[in-house]
Amino acid sequence: MVEELVTAGVTLASVGVVYTMAAARVVKQYERGVVFRLGRLRSDVRGPGFTMVVPFVDKLRKINMQIVTMPVPAQEGITRDNVTVRVDAVVYFKVVDAADALVKVEDYRFAVSQMAQTSLRSIIGKSDLDDLLSNREKLNQGLELMIDSPSIGWGVQIDRVEIKDVSLPETMKRSMARQAEADRERRARIINADAELQASKKLAEAAEQMSEQPAALQLRLLQTVVAVAAEKNSTLVLPFPVELLRFLERAAPAAPAAPVTPVAPVAPQPVQEQLPPAEPHSGPESEGSNSGQG
Repeated sequence: MVEELVTAGVTLASVGVVYTMAAARVVKQYERGVVFRLGRLRSDVRGPGFTMVVPFVDKLRKINMQIVTMPVPAQEGITRDNVTVRVDAVVYFKVVDAADALVKVEDYRFAVSQMAQTSLRSIIGKSDLDDLLSNREKLNQGLELMIDSPSIGWGVQIDRVEIKDVSLPETMKRSMARQAEADRERRARIINADAELQASKKLAEAAEQMSEQPAALQLRLLQTVVAVAAEKNSTLVLPFPVELLRFLERAAPAAPAAPVTPVAPVAPQPVQEQLPPAEPHSGPESEGSNSGQG
């Protein structure tokens, strides 16, 4: 009798151990357990720790409650201003209701991925290129709202959506580079013109001050000579301003005037009319004399 009781006790213990091993489940801290009993969802979701189920009757499914980082493949689309771009993003989401994530959607990860790709294409078509490049925060909020709206019924909450990169065609990159270069050149010219204007005003003030004190121009010339001589040049070209000549001319003493010798008045002389010499006459006397001499 005792042996039968011992045998029965050992058998019951063995059955209990086997049952416990078959029914025991361990749910981790970041997981939740959803139990299906004969295919029907049990209302109680098992928390982390040790839990028991009915072997061969209950089926425990574990759902990860951590934040999932899912990259969205690059989507190609045309922006509102007719520019072809490729945009990729990343979605951060987590499961907030383990039962809904398991029952209301077949694969919540795949569903979120497809919804993110569709929403990203829609955002590309509704936005301008400048918004994609400079106003990403607003686009991230709009993309998050578009993905989060249908996923609420799936027991999934979208934590954050970020646009990672925007790929542009090479022609568009060159055009934007030329535009940026032209803008920088425009700003450089404006700055140079402003500097020239300020310098001209200062030079005008300096010229006004030097016109009142001519010696300042000479001092400035000497300072220029010193600055040029410091460069160890073998040839020195020294400009000689006209204002310095005027200064030296005003500074030179006036020379004494030479005495003037008085000139005696000259009496007027009578003018004699000179007659031309008389021409010789060729008469009969002259002819006779000429013949006698012959």
